[in-house]
Amino acid sequence: MEISCAFAPGPNVVEHVVLAEELGYRRAWIYDSPALYPDVWVTLAQAAMRTRRIGLGPGVLVPSFRHVLAQAAAIATLEQLAPGRTVAAIGTGFTGRMALGQRPLPWSFVATYIRQLRALLRGETVEVDGAAVKMLQPTGFVSPRPISVPIVVAANGPKGLQVARDLGDGVMCVARPQPGFRWCALLAFGTVLDPGEEAGSARALAAAGPALTVVYHGIYETGGAAVDGFPGGAQWRAAVEAVPKPVRHLALHDLHLVDVNERDRPLLNAEMLKAMTWTGTEAELRTRLDDARADGATEIMYAPMGPDMPRELTAFARMAGL
Repeated sequence: MEISCAFAPGPNVVEHVVLAEELGYRRAWIYDSPALYPDVWVTLAQAAMRTRRIGLGPGVLVPSFRHVLAQAAAIATLEQLAPGRTVAAIGTGFTGRMALGQRPLPWSFVATYIRQLRALLRGETVEVDGAAVKMLQPTGFVSPRPISVPIVVAANGPKGLQVARDLGDGVMCVARPQPGFRWCALLAFGTVLDPGEEAGSARALAAAGPALTVVYHGIYETGGAAVDGFPGGAQWRAAVEAVPKPVRHLALHDLHLVDVNERDRPLLNAEMLKAMTWTGTEAELRTRLDDARADGATEIMYAPMGPDMPRELTAFARMAGL
């Protein structure tokens, strides 16, 4: 199983990617959510110029953010900076679109976009919005065509999984692996506990708290009142829905996967942290790695958070045997 990492773009993310390379992580995936973080492609370019081995890619690109030709040019630029190390993940958009007050894209739209993107990277002419488009960059401006950067599809439901089978080199998923794929990357949030440390320690809650609260964000966005069935969910939902609806999505995703805002703070507790994130002792997490492998995962994308990211990266690498 490959052990990779995933980061929100931020002030120190390039240093964290450099450390991940030193520790032996296979890839560094960078989130694409313009309402929340700096630009993913600029961040990846900075990381490419500071590293030599680690794979680099956006995870997850949202087709509505960029014209497909702009996306192809960005991929080709990164591949020129990091030859053979570039990967890309594409999906319908969770936080990326919901933080804009929009719902995820239809899978039919995503499938068309992936087909167009692959054709452009091969150097073909593609019809987009009724006009012919093609990568016209001269030799030396970007990586030469055809460009065979691997593309994985972020999916969990049946429609998305079919798109992944038909058009992707693999699948990227959360919560649980999807069997039957040669490449199945599973996103993992949490923290490795120190010997004798409890999951409710201040350090553990600071390191993995943003991962727990985003579970509530996701349940609320997809199921509304379903969040009431989780500890503190009803009170939390009432606080969220006290925010006027036209701007509620802005409040809901504040500090998403980076920190815990004051509205979300009452959700933090040790029991839920262990149940909903990869938080546990080294032995417990090694068992989870074995279980994930048995269930079909071929890559774990560990997403460290909190005030001491080097500690989180180092602890997870040690646990995973890197």
